[in-house]
Amino acid sequence: MHTEHLQNVHPVRIITGWLVAGAVTSIAVFGLIMLGLMEGEGPRDTAWAVLAVAVGFLVGGWFTGMRTVEAPILHGIALGLTSLLVWALVNAVAIPFGMDEWTGLTPSSTVAILLVQIVAAIAGCWWGTAAARRRASELASSPATGVRGREQD
Repeated sequence: MHTEHLQNVHPVRIITGWLVAGAVTSIAVFGLIMLGLMEGEGPRDTAWAVLAVAVGFLVGGWFTGMRTVEAPILHGIALGLTSLLVWALVNAVAIPFGMDEWTGLTPSSTVAILLVQIVAAIAGCWWGTAAARRRASELASSPATGVRGREQD
């Protein structure tokens, strides 16, 4: 069954998954700071930050895949590209208010982190979709009550 069609992409689930990814990434970064693994802007800190983003988008993709059960690749790509949309909106709001002193990424770093987001989100969506399908098939093969783990009388 091939489900990679644009009609199977759900924007609300993408936004929700992106918010989950952002939250998990933030929690991971705060945890790394608390453990003393991230302290400044060195190459070691960059590696930890990329790992935090990968974990965040893997979880965000899993969350999205569990709810959509369709088009995991398109949902994963959309999760990553949502970051570009949010970045553009934040800049559109920040610049008119004089908050234009951003520390930016180089173009190659931006592409690299975007690819990390997309690949991790696709992997998470595949994982979530597979788990949701497996659960659905287990429930379908359970007794007529539809309750899993309940013994028959």
